[in-house]
Amino acid sequence: MKIKSADFIISNTDVYKCPTERIPEYAFIGRSNVGKSSLINMLMERKDLAKISGTPGKTQLINHFKINDSWFLVDLPGYGYAKVSKKMRAGFQKFIEDYFIQREQLVCTFVLVDSRHDPQKIDLDFMRFLGEKGIPFCIVFTKADKLGSSKLNKQIVSYKKKLLATWETAPMSFLTSSSTGLGRKEFLDFIDGVNADMAEEFK
Repeated sequence: MKIKSADFIISNTDVYKCPTERIPEYAFIGRSNVGKSSLINMLMERKDLAKISGTPGKTQLINHFKINDSWFLVDLPGYGYAKVSKKMRAGFQKFIEDYFIQREQLVCTFVLVDSRHDPQKIDLDFMRFLGEKGIPFCIVFTKADKLGSSKLNKQIVSYKKKLLATWETAPMSFLTSSSTGLGRKEFLDFIDGVNADMAEEFK
């Protein structure tokens, strides 16, 4: 897939105010500071499509971007640590949950995890939530350039082993690096394939 256009459409905290256009939608989510904005910018080949901040938890809205006039990329608030009040964090959780449960256009969620870290309970809990709700998702291992290939492979094997303790099969996964562009082609080819498969449903 070649990215010809990537346009910001709307930000909000209300799933009912999300775009009504019937085209496939892909959500990006992960713990705060997992490298979500950097990954989105790498995939879209834009420097600042998604705003990058040194402050974890900066994304606080549902952000819709229309890609190639044919699908939506949705940048969601990170979960976990963020320098915001408990009340505000609870608000995040509510509208994120509403989004996943009610958004009919959503065809796949990309759950980002830092490849340098062992499986985190908060990530596993979130994946369990998606599974219980029947929401398709893939795991995206970020910052893969930060580890040597041997260590990286061990981390991925360990992560999948942990998942298989509770899942029948491990979800599809991608290895990515926003610094080197690793995984970009595979990622976009996957989206291209899903879009083709879903073409009849979204007519």
